[in-house]
Formats: sequence, C-alpha cells, structure tokens
Amino acid sequence: MLKKILFGLIALLLLFLAYAATRPNTVRVERTIVINASQSKIFPLIDSLPAWSAWSPYEKVDPAMTRTFSGPASGKGATYAWKGNSKVGAGRMEIIESAPTARVTIRLDFTEPLSGHDTVDFTLQPRGDSTEVAWVMHGPNPFISKVMGVLFDMDKMVGDPFAAGLRAMKELAEKP
Repeated sequence: MLKKILFGLIALLLLFLAYAATRPNTVRVERTIVINASQSKIFPLIDSLPAWSAWSPYEKVDPAMTRTFSGPASGKGATYAWKGNSKVGAGRMEIIESAPTARVTIRLDFTEPLSGHDTVDFTLQPRGDSTEVAWVMHGPNPFISKVMGVLFDMDKMVGDPFAAGLRAMKELAEKP
C-alpha cells in the first residue's frame, strides 16, 4: 500500500514538473499610469538611479539595505547595486539606454536569493498635458521560475509593486 502511495506521489510530482515545463520561455510584466506632468519632469526620476529612493517600492522593503552607485550620475552607464535582507536580496542595475524624456532601458541582474537576468524598460508617451509611463520587465523564464509561476501569480507578485511605484512616482511628479 505504501508503495502505491509513494508511486502516486512521484507520478503527481512528475506531472506537475511536466506541466511547469510547458510554461512560456519568457516572462513579461507591465504596468502603466498616466501622470499629470510633462515627460521632462518625470524623466529625471527614472534616469537618475539615486532618485528612485523617493518612489521605488523596493527601497522601502529594507531601509537598512546597502546601496552602491557608480558610473555617471544619470543616463547610460549609471549603475546601482544593492544588498539587503531576504525580501530584497542582492543585485545590480545598469542603464543601458537613455533617450531623454522618452525611454530608459535597464539591465537588471539578481544575484540573491536566486540568480536572474531581466531587462526593464520605462517608456514615457505624451498624452495631452499628461504623460503615460509604462514600467515593463521582460526576460527569460528559466525552469525554476516556471515552477514558481505554477505556484504563485508572478504577474501579481511583480506587477503590484510596479503599480505602487508608479503611483508614488505620480504623486511625486504632480507636486507643484
């Protein structure tokens, strides 16, 4: 009897892993917001990595995390490395493209608790007197992430903080 139960559990585990393997090979999370401010007022909040402390939701998760900025103060080549508690982990961001008032592209490398490599794009589109800001993260979806994606709603797990960050950016940018 125990042998049948064990065989059944192993079969369920294999089915679960086989299902996880069918998940997409890439991941994409996107959130947008319309901010009642010009592109030129919003852009420096994104293009200058130290400015993220005023709006990024990840900055508030571990106020004691260590932060290291290097390269130029803003724009292409600006880097930000962090090491924090288990909720924040460790990693590095580097601005790899900066098109003033329109787009910032960042290479995002996580080193702890898991290794991961993604690209983050911020795009700013004029909408009359306002600006639509999109925060998009995309990259490979390795097998461990596929397994986690079966167990957890990754779009919500990443997207909810993105939405919170965009709301904080909106509040900051709309101040007179």
